Amino acid sequence: MSYSCLPTLSCITTVLTMSTIITGVSASMPQVSYVKAVDIYLWASFLFVFLSVIEYAAVNYFTTVEEMKKLKNAKIPSTFDATQAMAFDGCFHDNDIDLASFPEVSITPNTDRNTQSRNSTTSVPTEGTRLRRRNTLKYNLSFIRSNSYMIDSYSRVIFPLAYLLFNIIYWSLYA
Repeated sequence: MSYSCLPTLSCITTVLTMSTIITGVSASMPQVSYVKAVDIYLWASFLFVFLSVIEYAAVNYFTTVEEMKKLKNAKIPSTFDATQAMAFDGCFHDNDIDLASFPEVSITPNTDRNTQSRNSTTSVPTEGTRLRRRNTLKYNLSFIRSNSYMIDSYSRVIFPLAYLLFNIIYWSLYA
């Protein structure tokens, strides 16, 4: 087993441990026809663990696909060391990312068209909504695939905050 498999192994072990805990608690509690508070807590915790495994697998897959695409297109120098993209623990680290290789993403619509429309003699309504073309699903998936580090970065914040919020709500209801 290579060293990069350890995060996957620990994630699977955590999922199996959670399922063992759920089974053990269910067996030791009296059988009732309704859902118990402990079931809600354990199943929600299991869901967070399972979603973290899915997130890890997605980031790992998208990163590997992007690296293979760069290698195939020969955009990576021959002196490329795989440890630059992945640390020895198999986790993707933000400080290892070369942001210069990624294109700038503008949030606002094309500024050339905006400048032309402002300078034109036709009247533009000042009130109301503005129509703009949405990005296609294919474009969005391609963007996510090429910037998989964003999934990892957002997940580092979203997962703990969501679990904290769940705990606050749970313990305020069942305390």
